[in-house]
Amino acid sequence: MVDVILRAWTLDDAPALAAAINNKKVHDNLRDGIPFPYSENDAVEYISGTLAKDKNDNFVRAIVYDGNIVGNIGVYRRQNVHRLTAEVGYFLAEAYWGKGIMAQAVRLMCAYVFEHSDIVRIDADPYAYNHASCRVLEKAGFQYEGTLRRNAVKNGVVLDMKMYSILRGDVS
Repeated sequence: MVDVILRAWTLDDAPALAAAINNKKVHDNLRDGIPFPYSENDAVEYISGTLAKDKNDNFVRAIVYDGNIVGNIGVYRRQNVHRLTAEVGYFLAEAYWGKGIMAQAVRLMCAYVFEHSDIVRIDADPYAYNHASCRVLEKAGFQYEGTLRRNAVKNGVVLDMKMYSILRGDVS
């Protein structure tokens, strides 16, 4: 098993966050709204916003591997009739891809959220072309539920997304 630590962000982490996310390959797999290039000021703004959010609705952690901040993971509660469902989102610096880090981070985060909240379902919908992210979710115990056809526009291209989920009780 990969030795991954999840911990709360601090403002001192802004340079490490900016370094991890400021990569076009990483950015192309994220949602819009995240600037590119990504500056330390962007990182300070993100971390400040994260620290101010409701801790019962937003679970956000730095991913630490071998003493370095290598990415971010967040679980965000949905609203209304979906209030017991949350979405997981994450990214990992390219230098750390393919090492099993993210699957371990997703497992740890889901276990934490299920233990410390009333959330019963966590889902994720990576772009269908992002086979590595789909594999991360499968390795973390998520079930594939189907393809969301023509569900997103990224970089001017209409894309399919895949829906995965894990339920409370599925995590050991």
